Amino acid sequence: MKKVFALSLIAVLLAGCNTISGIGRDVQRAGQIVTGAGGK
Repeated sequence: MKKVFALSLIAVLLAGCNTISGIGRDVQRAGQIVTGAGGK
């Protein structure tokens, strides 16, 4: 299950990143999602 989630997250990040600044925002958002998921 975790592997599927990680692969999905990577696919979304790669699909959504158009610029270097976009990559930074996506990585930050992914960190927030992971942090939120860990708190549950």
